Amino acid sequence: MSVAGTVKTAREKSVAPHLKVNEIYASLQGESSYAGLPCVFVRLTGCALRCVWCDSEFSFYEGTRQSIEEVLQQVRSHGLPLVEITGGEPLLQPGVHPLIRSLLDEGRTVLIETGGDQDISRADPRAVVIMDIKCPGSGMQERMDWLNIERLLPHHEVKFVVKDRSDFEWAKGILARHRLAERCRVLMGCVFGDLEPCELAAWILEDRLPVRFQLQMHKVIWAPDERRR
Repeated sequence: MSVAGTVKTAREKSVAPHLKVNEIYASLQGESSYAGLPCVFVRLTGCALRCVWCDSEFSFYEGTRQSIEEVLQQVRSHGLPLVEITGGEPLLQPGVHPLIRSLLDEGRTVLIETGGDQDISRADPRAVVIMDIKCPGSGMQERMDWLNIERLLPHHEVKFVVKDRSDFEWAKGILARHRLAERCRVLMGCVFGDLEPCELAAWILEDRLPVRFQLQMHKVIWAPDERRR
């Protein structure tokens, strides 16, 4: 190989995509329409939002730098076809896209849990985007990228996390204004410890909302603050 070729190869290796990974583990999927299924979670480091009820603040900074192949090897070791890429905010890291493509090319179902402030159109269209629509109670309502609603695909899902009755009424308005239930599945759950599930369930039934009520199943099975499930 020529000197120029050697330099080029070294340069390509140096810019190969890497990710800052908080943790990778297998558990039961706790939310979404995939709730209850065994799943491998790839939690990436970093988030631009600071929701007041956030339950994964440890992912804001903690993590190790890993290559795409290192992450893939860990996912494969669990032997499960369902993978969720979460955070933090996974769409902040450019390296997430080759990871998602590789997982999909291997025949896996890939869920992307995103806070709604990043452009979801960059994600591989084969993946299932599960996008938060931040209610006012989160403190992050103004950080939403509202163009993402137009970018939703029929197999995507949107999620409202409701803190109180005010959040519920706001979510109900967004649901109707954007005809979200005609675009994709809509999920609605409550902020754990702030709103009783029976209250939210009653409101949904009273108003006949076209949403899927959900609990954070993992917080029912295990201690709510347990890191690894």
